[in-house]
Amino acid sequence: MKIIIGNASKELGESVVNRLDVQPSSAWISKFTDGEVNVEVANDLYNQEVYIVQSLSPPVNDNLMELLLIIDAVNRLGAKRIVVIIPYYGYSRQDRIIKNNDMQSALNAKLVANLIQTAGASSVAVIDLHSSQIEGFFDVPITNLNCFEAFVDCIHTENLAIVAPDVGAIGRARAFAKTLEEKYKIGLSDKIIVVDKYREKAGTSQVMNIIGEVANKNCVIVDDIVDSGGTLCNAALALKNCGAKSVISCITHGVLSGSAVEKISSSSLDKLVITDTILHKLEKTGKIKVVSVVDILTHFIQGGKDAS
Repeated sequence: MKIIIGNASKELGESVVNRLDVQPSSAWISKFTDGEVNVEVANDLYNQEVYIVQSLSPPVNDNLMELLLIIDAVNRLGAKRIVVIIPYYGYSRQDRIIKNNDMQSALNAKLVANLIQTAGASSVAVIDLHSSQIEGFFDVPITNLNCFEAFVDCIHTENLAIVAPDVGAIGRARAFAKTLEEKYKIGLSDKIIVVDKYREKAGTSQVMNIIGEVANKNCVIVDDIVDSGGTLCNAALALKNCGAKSVISCITHGVLSGSAVEKISSSSLDKLVITDTILHKLEKTGKIKVVSVVDILTHFIQGGKDAS
């Protein structure tokens, strides 16, 4: 077994190889002066099972190109099997064609899947895909890893309420509630709170209605991605206005673009818990906590190694 770590997942990948007590395979990744990416990998990969760890996090296009070149280089060396581990699957929110008057979008999430397969991936593993339909974009085996276990120790179970930030997130919130039920032997999955969001017309403020009782509850908002943070902060305020005792959020992928960190720091949200699928240096606020998915990836690799 060989493991190659891409630049986007250096710290997470190093934690994985340390946990597995193996040395990462050598890879030299650089850029030419014109911005082109250059990838060179060790030539001892023939007939090996190779795991590549690389998030498609910002700058997503650079990290995607780097991943494709690593896969291609490994494939050209005659690796027996190439398992691509993508902790954060960039372009996942562009998973459907948008038609607007005389314009139409590309199907970005599927195009990325096609590129990864064409480069030579034998199988793919991701953490908490934005939508399960993306799994159908792949013709090679894909594993969508659940990271709920990384969050459970951050939850105070007294007067607990699990919150879906929109109707589309109900399934994820219910699955998280079931994880907590199994660990703490409490009833939650039939009592999901939903934030109903709408705009009466374009250009007006977004209205948020809370469906369910949250008075004196410790609310946990569950989602897969936090980007600009605006909707999350508004949901936290709406929950507090309805009497919630506390509001934290457990979100897998912390994109945190623009002024998101500052926005969250000054919001009604008591704490945001994210994972290290995307690398961050967060010295600015005590409101954001990062938990690791290293155990999840380690168990996946160990399972694949045992099965091969």
